[in-house]
Amino acid sequence: MTAESLPSPHGPSGGPLLSLRGISKSFGAVAALTDVDLDVSAGQVVALVGDNGAGKSTLVKVLSGVHQPDAGTVGFDHGTVSISSPAAAQRLGIATVFQDLALCENLNVVENLFLGRELRGLRLDEVTMEVRSRALLGELSAKIPSVRVPVAALSGGQRQTVAIARTLLGDPKVIILDEPTAALGVAQTAEVLNLIERLRERGLGVIMVSHNMADVRAVADTVAVLRLGRNNGVFDAAEATAADLVAAITGATDNVVSRRAGRERAGDDRAGRGTDGWDSDGRTVSDRHAGGGNADDLAFDDRAVSGRAADSGTEAAHKGDAS
Repeated sequence: MTAESLPSPHGPSGGPLLSLRGISKSFGAVAALTDVDLDVSAGQVVALVGDNGAGKSTLVKVLSGVHQPDAGTVGFDHGTVSISSPAAAQRLGIATVFQDLALCENLNVVENLFLGRELRGLRLDEVTMEVRSRALLGELSAKIPSVRVPVAALSGGQRQTVAIARTLLGDPKVIILDEPTAALGVAQTAEVLNLIERLRERGLGVIMVSHNMADVRAVADTVAVLRLGRNNGVFDAAEATAADLVAAITGATDNVVSRRAGRERAGDDRAGRGTDGWDSDGRTVSDRHAGGGNADDLAFDDRAVSGRAADSGTEAAHKGDAS
């Protein structure tokens, strides 16, 4: 399919919960974002993808109130809003879980969940906080051994769960997850993806920033691609192929994934293969039939795909935005 703007699914009220129009942001001479649009509806998972320097981090910080846009409008819950600070974002109902999670490893799960919002009477209401923590984690089907275990003893996936659960105590409507599965193992990644499913079932709008195409295609409803600070396609995750997404991310239609797909359609992937499909010098037999002597022609897994655009001079100017 070709990259084109698809109508966003609407929430029960008939329109997107979060709607960005014409968002632009520059840092000196570098335009980090230019005329960016994005829609997120209640009960929808939108994956925000792009190469390093595409503008993802800047857009997340605009939504989180860290940066204010130079131009454009933010619509939220059927009104135009100004997100002047992180506190303003939280008051609106926009919560962000950054990649570093910002958890206190020496504190237990309950203490992390209620840090800064402790329930007090004459003293800390430990019982109520523990009951609410257990109930919330139970609703998320979280696999936490005990709410009184120190966060330092938890796995990466469990820590991500605690960080996400903490945001839910503020009753948000939209949650932004910055690389939620980065550096996680297979089991931990599955745990986090299941948690994202629970967030969707609760009717929240979810923005998932990720470089991992397998995770994106597993859980997202819509994939929004940024390239060099601009929109470069919005895809239905169920219909988009890996080649579609890689082409939009890199700006190149000729890439590893598209070449592999072409070979498979032509039947070359099966022609002349041995039992293991590889010859003695490490190339697939189909690569040799296709005249592939270059590393670019190897059939990499989708997770390993990372392209670079031809216009490297323009792209280099965007590298100040880490992701």
